[in-house]
Amino acid sequence: MDNTPSGIAQFRALIYDHYRHHGRTFAWRETTDPYCIMISEVMLQQTQTDRVKTKYQEFLVAFPDFATLAAAPLREVLRVWQGLGYNRRGMYLQQLAQQIMALYSGTLPDDPMLLQKLHGIGPNTAGSIVAFAYNRPVVFIETNIRSVFLHHFFSERADVHDRELLPLIEAALDRENPRQWYYALMDYGVMLKKQLANPSRRSRHHVKQSQFEGSERQIRGMIIKALTEQSTLTLPQLFDLIDRAPVRIARNLVQLCAEGMVQQQGEQYHIG
Repeated sequence: MDNTPSGIAQFRALIYDHYRHHGRTFAWRETTDPYCIMISEVMLQQTQTDRVKTKYQEFLVAFPDFATLAAAPLREVLRVWQGLGYNRRGMYLQQLAQQIMALYSGTLPDDPMLLQKLHGIGPNTAGSIVAFAYNRPVVFIETNIRSVFLHHFFSERADVHDRELLPLIEAALDRENPRQWYYALMDYGVMLKKQLANPSRRSRHHVKQSQFEGSERQIRGMIIKALTEQSTLTLPQLFDLIDRAPVRIARNLVQLCAEGMVQQQGEQYHIG
């Protein structure tokens, strides 16, 4: 597909036609509440939608607004977060809520540049939050959007940099309804990945996700899970609870303490 105005118009029509017939429905698409949108966007980082669907509702019941999330014990936040993986995101999400309460009185900014100054928010997450919460015509990229543009505009290329995609994303953007346009793009990208070899593999930014089973990430998750179920544990108790080499458990525990997710008091460890 070419990047002329007529080619872009044809491309947009194709994406919207697919969306009309095959658009997906999610709870976070049924709201424009900035808090709910922020929760969903952080959850959807590195996690498939099927895993997010149930956890999203559970999280909102436990923490319905910025004030509740900001004031909750971190242990409780991580307990509810269990099952989504990458527990650091749960901690960052609470820190983000605390910043929004302190700096903006609980109102999420609608400026992506301001959002990027907050904890754990990069340019693409900031763009997606602003587009979906406030329907602002911002330009951002994520894995499904990347797949769509690689497939239609760089079908014969590999090692494509995002800076080559961003002008096309901006040219194709539906400025009247960016929220719906990005939903449509993402759904089309999901379809492509089901029917074809993942087009994102031709991106310079593509990173194959490492295996979870047996990984250090899995051990970190086991430590956090154990400490959400027990208020405090000693290192020998963690060794008994976690079926992994003690040296690996100890190494990951040191890292979790350095990140502030876990704290040590004497011989006892607890969620920070």
